[in-house]
Amino acid sequence: MARIPEQLAERLGAARPGELTLLQLSSTFCAPCRHARVLLDDLARRTTGLRHVDVDLTHHPEWADALQVHSTPTTLVLDPAGAELLRVAGVPKRAALAEALRPHLPGAAAER
Repeated sequence: MARIPEQLAERLGAARPGELTLLQLSSTFCAPCRHARVLLDDLARRTTGLRHVDVDLTHHPEWADALQVHSTPTTLVLDPAGAELLRVAGVPKRAALAEALRPHLPGAAAER
């Protein structure tokens, strides 16, 4: 499991207890990243205990190396302590991602 670089962890800020973070790793000219951003934003807005943070690796290529990200978009699901629970390369499939998140969300939260 990749460790979140300290500077990136500071940028993410602390998650609330029980809150998961969808960390989207994008690049400036990535068309699929825009699709992933819309999907992940909407999923986070509709799901209790979930937040979405998008980071552009164009300006921080060292983070791609540290996180072992070889293509964008890549989405990491982080627990409140910043540990990686799940990794999805490409644009996630909404239903599959929601199902994979369910056991990790507080009270098995569902989309609103």
